[in-house]
Amino acid sequence: MKTLRALSSLLVGATALFAAPAQKPNILFILADDMGVGDVSALNPKSAWQTPHLDRLAREGIAFTDAHSASALCTPSRYAFLTGRYAWRSKMKRGVLQGYGAPLIEPGRLTLPAFLRQHGYTTAVVGKWHLGLEWAKTGPQPEDVDFTQPFANGPLAHGFERFFGISASLDMPPYVWLRDDRATRVPTGTIGDSPAPKLWRGGPIADDFKMDDVQTRFTDESLAFIEQRGAARDGRPFFLYLPLAAPHTPVLPTGRFDGLTRTTPYGDFVAQVDADVGRLLAALDRLGLAKNTLVIFSADNGFAPPGGLEALQRIGHDPNAGMRGSKADLFEGGHRVPFLARWPGVAPAGTRSSATIGQLDLFATMAEILGAKVPETAAEDSVSFLAHLRGEKNAAPRAPLVNHSADGEFAIRDGKWKLLLCPGSGGWSPPTANPTQWLPAERADLSKLPPFQLYDLAADPAETKNLAAAHPEIVQRLGRAMRELIERGRSTPGAPQKNAPGPWPQTAWMEKFK
Repeated sequence: MKTLRALSSLLVGATALFAAPAQKPNILFILADDMGVGDVSALNPKSAWQTPHLDRLAREGIAFTDAHSASALCTPSRYAFLTGRYAWRSKMKRGVLQGYGAPLIEPGRLTLPAFLRQHGYTTAVVGKWHLGLEWAKTGPQPEDVDFTQPFANGPLAHGFERFFGISASLDMPPYVWLRDDRATRVPTGTIGDSPAPKLWRGGPIADDFKMDDVQTRFTDESLAFIEQRGAARDGRPFFLYLPLAAPHTPVLPTGRFDGLTRTTPYGDFVAQVDADVGRLLAALDRLGLAKNTLVIFSADNGFAPPGGLEALQRIGHDPNAGMRGSKADLFEGGHRVPFLARWPGVAPAGTRSSATIGQLDLFATMAEILGAKVPETAAEDSVSFLAHLRGEKNAAPRAPLVNHSADGEFAIRDGKWKLLLCPGSGGWSPPTANPTQWLPAERADLSKLPPFQLYDLAADPAETKNLAAAHPEIVQRLGRAMRELIERGRSTPGAPQKNAPGPWPQTAWMEKFK
């Protein structure tokens, strides 16, 4: 306990200590799906394509170069962002939900949009939900759904006033549009499996749903919401959460974007995402909303090999910008993500920050901006990065940040040190006991590898030299801290909370850190 208390003393922003601003900022949070740091040209001078609109965000705001999703997979990173709580504290200890999955966010749990509504915000989500829905059922199988009936425990039950989008990833059925609490049409057809990079799983599809339309439709719906807020005279700030389905598979650049970059379909799809960000920024400008809107662009995890890794390698493009690993992994390529924040007059324009932050930290950051207190039973792992967003030179570093992998493995980050509490990648990259067709690798015998991996990210950002044997005292310190924050049910100051019961797949290491 002493270790965690000492580390917790560094935390800021769990409760606000200053008055709220005179004018609450609008918030536009754009979350790309499976996009690497190296895919943004402002962050990767060697990028095979340009992203002028994302580069504009970096030029007019602050680029965080050590920002992380809480997981290396879709569902858990979204849960963490919306709740300020690591997803492995929920019933999900590994993996992701499918399109028919049951709700993951617990009833009664305070979410970021619900918190913002308490403080006068109007809230909307447009895009890929991927946190489960309580479908009306016609039978025992997941796909036995009555699409004529509303679903429950979706976005409207967790703080959003409006929802338009899809249930999960664009490669997961059912392929129907959802608005608020129901499907807009009943699926009357089926679609078969498609190979990568136009990869999707077969399943039911509605006659008004076309894969190629999804990216454009999300942007159009978001623009309509922004237009409405620009015309409103109710004085309410807005929170618009835009979780894209791109550039995740199926890789479907459409119209003028197909072939635009002269690289690969994935590169063209990234260019389409960039152009749509440009449309949103232009709307904020035209409506006079830009000056009081905090715009954040990030991704739910790192680059995913099914997007066409071999083709990118042939043209010399590295979507991970030199980092090891990919989506699903504990290595940095799995969860270090682009994070660009523009807030005129607050975030210093054209700057970069090497501060370690997590997407789940937006909850505590907004609480500090609003001068509001977060209940002890909410946002248990969220730490404000407002001082870093303001560019304050002496801002306190974040206390340890936890990373989580597809297989349920853990890593803990504290300053320059990162401890992986497993012998492999924890995901798809070698060494792995679970190789995937998307990233061919030999099945490794992990029992023959050192049980822990310790990397000095300041000296070795590519994680090439395991220093665990050379620094056993650091391994012990971080291992004990990891155990304590699991057992306390939180990593911020406050009363201990409970983790949800469930099969913890990868916690045998805890016995070595008492």
